[in-house]
Amino acid sequence: MPDYRERLWPSPWIFIASLLLVPASILVLAPVSLPAGIVTGIVLYVAAVGILTLTAPVVEVSDGRLRAGRGEIDLAYVGEAVPIASPEAARVELGTGLDARAFLVIRGWVKSIVRIPIDDADDPTPYWIVSSRRPNEAAAAINRSRRPDSSSSE
Repeated sequence: MPDYRERLWPSPWIFIASLLLVPASILVLAPVSLPAGIVTGIVLYVAAVGILTLTAPVVEVSDGRLRAGRGEIDLAYVGEAVPIASPEAARVELGTGLDARAFLVIRGWVKSIVRIPIDDADDPTPYWIVSSRRPNEAAAAINRSRRPDSSSSE
């Protein structure tokens, strides 16, 4: 069982905004065929919802490993995770404070992040930034899970 698991689902407003595909399709296809516009709009909306749902990344801490989207790292190679719950601080971290070599798993609809430094001399990535709706819990799970690995290697 994972110490922490979160799926970064899109916010409800993303699904509501995607509904605009239906009237846009009707508007474009109405001169040709109104039923074709309606059907096309519905198909596009269902496809958009499916893509948003299937591509929602998972952030998980289990078995001494951190998995975020497609990335995975052993927690023995990470430093103290820092939760950044303030949207303003997260904006700075992802803007002017961002190192281009950082590994990012971010979603625009999730305003808080966790910054996880990498303590591996062979890894050119200085840190990971991962979106989280519960950054304090995510950082705490990472920090709890990394302690036994760090102390056993000394």
